[in-house]
This record gives sequence, structure tokens and C-alpha cells, in this order.
Amino acid sequence: MTTRERFRAAMNFEPVDRLPAIEWAPWWDKTVDRWYAEGLASHLAANAIREYFGLDLHHWIWLGPPCDRPHPERPHGDGLLESLDEYDRQAALLHGPVQLDYDMLARAAVDQRRGTHFVWLQIDGFFWFPRNVLGIERHLYAFYDHPDLMHRINRDLCDYNIRLIHALCEVLTPDSCSIAEDMSYNHGPMLSKAMFDEFLAPYYRRLVPVMLEHGILTTVDSDGLITPMIPWLEEVGVQGSNPLERQAGVDVARIRRDHPAWRMVGGFDKTVMHRGEAAIRAEFERLLPVMRSGGYLPSCDHQTPPEVSLEDYPGVSPKRESLLS
Repeated sequence: MTTRERFRAAMNFEPVDRLPAIEWAPWWDKTVDRWYAEGLASHLAANAIREYFGLDLHHWIWLGPPCDRPHPERPHGDGLLESLDEYDRQAALLHGPVQLDYDMLARAAVDQRRGTHFVWLQIDGFFWFPRNVLGIERHLYAFYDHPDLMHRINRDLCDYNIRLIHALCEVLTPDSCSIAEDMSYNHGPMLSKAMFDEFLAPYYRRLVPVMLEHGILTTVDSDGLITPMIPWLEEVGVQGSNPLERQAGVDVARIRRDHPAWRMVGGFDKTVMHRGEAAIRAEFERLLPVMRSGGYLPSCDHQTPPEVSLEDYPGVSPKRESLLS
């Protein structure tokens, strides 16, 4: 099987020659800096590092909406706007033409057609983008204090994302699309079901069918304890989730039991990766029944932390294939 065939079959609960071996997102810069210091060639970037480790290759492409930053760089979590009145400028960008890097996409399309890579698209979602625009605290208050603005932001984003998908699919059709949200934390969702139904669900119900019509596997990317939200996401047509953080209490076996058709990527506890082969093997053994069930790819449950040395990383082990068999 080609890499692309293997990914698509595994995600569709179909037989595969082996499970894809992937790290779904690029590595943290601090992790890669450590590996460079430990002997990894400094010219290697994301897919070259995947190839070095013997992982299956994919193009991870994040196409967020255009954003204006008229003020000096603001602290993390402060948002783009000094005042809510400034949103008109952001809205104008969302209503403008979709800008794509056609050269990059054309190269990815060649690899996809050859089957050597699958394409993983990431786009901004309806919790993520308003938070980036308004800032963390103002965003959470806006559900109550500025509901009309919240709907306006998500309506604009939904229109933009639909135009983006149509434009992108003229060049290549992603094999999967993960909608970035990060709307859960260690103890569960950051919003209620009522808030989800009012402020996010209407826009998911517009966007998801467009992606499904193009044959794109549609999932949600949310850190934290996402499990209580899975029924909410199923109601609006979403098909799966990542990265399934173990330390937040996510149990992929429980998800598979309660949601048999739910696709999953992640779930491998990143905090064991620096503890040696026995700990890594035990973590794979924990996940093995779900791996055998289909529709699930074990992968780091966020990104490999900088505590993990070049020698620690499972991909460089001469026994890597036995760990994944």
C-alpha cells in the first residue's frame, strides 16, 4: 500500500498492511533544537525529520484566515483588537479574496497523487478564531455580553472557510481536515452544550457538509478532556478528533466503546517518551486493542516535548517496527 492508501484505509476502518506511523503535527522548536545539538542534521525540516525517523510522510497545511495586527505584538492571549469596534477591519479581510500559496499546494498535490504523502489540512474553528480576535478573557465574556458580535465573527469565518475549501479543492483535495478549536481543558469543555448549540453548531452545520461533499475526513483538534464533547460534535457531522491528551483523562478505549465510528489520531502519552523502551512499549500495549479496532492512529497526544532526546524518540530505535507491529 502507498502511504496515502494506508492512511485513508485505516481512517475508514478498512484492512491495512500495517498502521501508519505518524507524528501528526510539526515538532516543537525546543525539541528540534535539542535534537540538532545531539547530532540531527540542522538542515532537516518537518518532512525530512519524519523521513529520518522512518515515519510515514504527510503534508500538514494550516490555512488560517487573514488577520490584521495594526498594533505592536500583544501578549499571548490578549487578542488582535484594542476595542470591539476594530472588528470591522478584520471582517473586511475575511470578505476579501482567498489567498493561497499555489506553488506549495501544487508540489503537495504531486506527492499526494504519487501516494507518497497524504494531505492533512488544518483550519481555524468557531471557538479558536473568536478567541484569537478578542483575546481569551474577552472571548469568554462575549458569549454573554456580545452575542451578536460572536455570531458575526463566526458567520464571517464560516463564509471564509467555505470559500477556502472550494478554492483549495481546485488544486488538491485534502485527505483530512482538522478544525482547530482547543475548547477543552483538563476538566472538560470550556463552554456549555447550550453555548455550543447556539454559537458554534450552526456554523459547523454549514461547513462540515461542504467538506464531506469533497470527500474530506473532518475532525476537530482540541487539547484537554474532549470526551464529553464528542456527542455534540457527532450531532453536527464531525467524524473524529485529535490529539486525545492522556494527562487530561482522555481514554481512547472508552471512546471506542461509546462511539464505535469515531475516528481518532493521537492518544499516545507524551510524558512517557523520555522514560525508555519499556515505558514506550507499555504505552503501545495499552493502546493496542484500539489500534486493532480500526479508525485510530496512535500518535503523540500533542507534540513531542523537549525532554525527549534523539535517542529516546521511538522512530530512531532499531526496534521501531516491533513496537508498532
